[in-house]
Amino acid sequence: MQNLNKGIIAAAGKFKIRNIPFPKTKPNEAIIKIKVISLNRGEIRTAFSRKEEWIPGWDLAGEILQAAEDGSGPKLNSRVVGFLPNGSWAQYVAVPTDALAIIPDMVTDEEAATLPVAGLTALYALSKGKQLLGKRVFITGATGGVGVFAVQLAALSGANVTALIRNIDDEEFIKSLGADEALIGSFENADPFDLILDSVGGDEIGKMIKKVKPFGTLVSFGNSSEKPEASYEVATMYRSSATLYGFVLFNEIKLEPASSGLTRLLHLLDKKKIKVFIDKKDDWTNIQTVATELMDRKFKGKAVLHVHDE
Repeated sequence: MQNLNKGIIAAAGKFKIRNIPFPKTKPNEAIIKIKVISLNRGEIRTAFSRKEEWIPGWDLAGEILQAAEDGSGPKLNSRVVGFLPNGSWAQYVAVPTDALAIIPDMVTDEEAATLPVAGLTALYALSKGKQLLGKRVFITGATGGVGVFAVQLAALSGANVTALIRNIDDEEFIKSLGADEALIGSFENADPFDLILDSVGGDEIGKMIKKVKPFGTLVSFGNSSEKPEASYEVATMYRSSATLYGFVLFNEIKLEPASSGLTRLLHLLDKKKIKVFIDKKDDWTNIQTVATELMDRKFKGKAVLHVHDE
């Protein structure tokens, strides 16, 4: 068995590749030889602010080097996509089998690697609206990683989708994904919605609660405003019986394992019912540059990095 391993070590916003221990497994874990990782703003934001050394990483795609001892999950040499709470930025990682899904033949490793955090967040956040057929759904940050999947999945569910975008130049793109309407920067004049997916947070929370229909739901899954507090009129919540749902993917996979959601997303991708948008492809040795560009919003789509042995 291979016993050499390298990983991306992060500390105070600096990244470097160096030798790390080869993973040890629990009975329900498989060892994955990583081929591709996908970057997310959340993990990079943490990496830029955390001073102690650690190995970041949520999204991964690769192949099974060692199947799980308990017989669960994909078999040896299967191509898989997976999700970890941290540590995927390495050549070899141990992953619980309930966080892995087999990649269909017609789906590339690059495409699959974009699904775990962004795709699962969109899928599970939309589920808080239950049956979406004919419902009004509002999605902020619609051109972001989660937003692109959320718009497509909501449209597939039969919802009437309104997308909030920053730039009018993105209107054609977001409508091509299934959005019925695009709002540029403001939603003040919009009619109420049955379900709102928000990644902005901060002061916008109080404004959005006023846009939730009676018995509707506002799912808060991000805080790109970086404002630690939000306020709203309590009476508004009482009058509408609206639900404000705090969404954290790490908690959601306790309700439905990542393997289940990933399998559903891969099926849609395989059948060409959803698309992935990768704007940046690079080698993992260039993590510093790509991570900085992602945080500076130099590109809109997903970024994937290829991991190799050299």
